This record gives sequence, structure tokens and C-alpha cells, in this order.
Amino acid sequence: MGFGYVLLASYWTILVAELIGDKSIYTVASLSLRFRARIMLLGMFLAFAGKMLVAVLTGQLLVQIPAHWTAVLSTAIFFTSAVLIWFKKPREVSDPQEVTWPRAVFVPFAALFLTEWCDAGQITAVALTAQFHFPLATWLGGTLALMTKAGLAIALGVKLRHRIPERRLRALATASCCVLGSISFHQAFLR
Repeated sequence: MGFGYVLLASYWTILVAELIGDKSIYTVASLSLRFRARIMLLGMFLAFAGKMLVAVLTGQLLVQIPAHWTAVLSTAIFFTSAVLIWFKKPREVSDPQEVTWPRAVFVPFAALFLTEWCDAGQITAVALTAQFHFPLATWLGGTLALMTKAGLAIALGVKLRHRIPERRLRALATASCCVLGSISFHQAFLR
């Protein structure tokens, strides 16, 4: 599997997984009503890039494990992510507190970086890094997926959740994780 494949697989799988009931989409939509998007983008990028970096570094630690066991672990992670995504219930999310303009970079960074650790997107990034050994591609794909999600939230605001049925997003995210789980299963047991 090449760099481009891992980049696209990371982008697609993490984007779809993150769109399912993710609280940060509401945070970004809410903040976009108060701050200019250009100012918010820096804080969002730093938060998302940092979270993906932690996930990729965790995946790099898993590279030390023999390939067979990494494939077994990746299989379990992908299928567990699929189950978690499928059964995750939507939650009510409150708006963040009002903040002043000079904090417009810090507020999105803090609101996004300090919340929702070990979610489906990060777990997927860990598994992709461990499975395919392309940490840069996984980091880039994951960060771009999170920024795409943020861009959708800014552009469409809270109405995004009303335009794309959650059932469809849940099915796409589950299917993506199952496909990657099947690939890992094949590498672990059928090679």
C-alpha cells in the first residue's frame, strides 16, 4: 500500500467517523457564529494536527510489535470502531462560553484539543499508522479530514446535521471501518 492510498484511506475513514455525532462539529459551528473563520482556522488546525500527531505517535509505538500481531490488533480496533460508531447515541451539546476577539485562536484550540480524546477518528489513525507504516500520510489525511469537518461546520453550521441523515453517515463510517478491518484480517490470518 502506497503513501497516496494510506492518505486517502485515512482521510475518508477519519472524516466519516468524525462526522458521526461528534461534539466538536457543534463547537466549531458555534464558534463560527462569533469569530471570523480565518482567525479560527489557525487554532483549529493546531488542535487537530496535535491530536492526529498523538494518534500517529501511538501507532508508531505499535510498529514495534511483530507484523502479525499488529494486523490482529488493527483488525480488532477497526471492527470495534465500527461497532462503537454504529451504536453511538447522539448527545446534546451546549454552546461554549462567549469569548473576546483576541482569544479567537486560543478558544478553538482549547475547545478542540482538550476534548474528545480516543474517539473513533483517533483510534482509526492509530490503527492506520500501525497497519500501513505511513505515519506522515496518516497524520496528513487525518488532519485534512478534521479540517474538512471543521470547514463543513463553518460553512453549513448546525444545519449540516439536518441535511445529511445520521443513519447514512453512521452506515458509511461503519462500512469504512469494516472494509479496513477486513483488509487487516486478511493480512493477519489469510496471508
